[in-house]
Amino acid sequence: MEQSFLAYLRGRCRSLPQVELGIGDDAAVLAASPHPRIVCTDQVIDGVDFLSAQHDLVDVGYKAMAINLSDIAAMGGQAESALVTLALPKKNATKIAGEVYEGILQAASEFQIAIAGGDLSTYRGRDVANTGDSDESRHNTESPLAISITLIGSLPDGPAWKRSGAQVGDAVLVSGHVGGSILGRHLRPTPRLELSRRLRELADVHAAIDISDGLSLDLDRLCAASGVGIELDIDAIPIHQDALRLAQQSGRTPFEHAWSDGEDFELIVSVSEADASKIAAIDLGVPLTRIGTMVGRTGLWKRVDSKFERLAPQGHSHL
Repeated sequence: MEQSFLAYLRGRCRSLPQVELGIGDDAAVLAASPHPRIVCTDQVIDGVDFLSAQHDLVDVGYKAMAINLSDIAAMGGQAESALVTLALPKKNATKIAGEVYEGILQAASEFQIAIAGGDLSTYRGRDVANTGDSDESRHNTESPLAISITLIGSLPDGPAWKRSGAQVGDAVLVSGHVGGSILGRHLRPTPRLELSRRLRELADVHAAIDISDGLSLDLDRLCAASGVGIELDIDAIPIHQDALRLAQQSGRTPFEHAWSDGEDFELIVSVSEADASKIAAIDLGVPLTRIGTMVGRTGLWKRVDSKFERLAPQGHSHL
């Protein structure tokens, strides 16, 4: 299966950007870069990040690439090439790999990423089809499909954006709208690479993070890394229409979904007041909403009359 699939993959990758030496040898060779390298890796696992019995594997492949691209954007970097590793069930391995790769290649083409190599492996796991017909039995079944992608890129002039650089008095901005991604956006997120590139040109970004596990949880992580807190303008948080739709089904409020749902893959950035004003005057193609100001007392806060009330971060924890 491996050699025939690699032949197919080399053909499918001809229209993508190329590295000096790519698929087919024991290792890839990447061209030297005048800028510092930036590398990230993430994986998606059946039963945790998607359900193979319910979700289109083309979408799953796209997601696996897009979430890594989002991490590169959150660091202020530019993505260049990818290493892709698939752990596949023995049953229908070639079909599954092909479907997953179609989504990976869609994202690679859209964002001009070279597929430099990776690995394919199969093993015999528990067969979802033999565990029963109920939704509960399918959802509780361990499935072996896992997709791991390592992205390699570079940093333009200037430092990487870290979580630890936010300063008291900074304006905190969030891109796009948040909440309700489970209605479908979680499988086809839009990594904010172009927005990241424009922000690097326009402003001195003190700190940044992407929203993978929930607006409040990832915002709290940024604040904790920087040793600051945030006074939030709760009413300014940009709530996605999906959060409104989901609230009609869940019994939770749209704000609760925006606060904690996760997998929005939007950016949170911390910049000076002057840079926030400069950014507000320019159309970047993606809305950037100010949701608060960094303060010296740690934690997430909102003003209630003349007092401050501490808010508990909520979201998904992988551990």
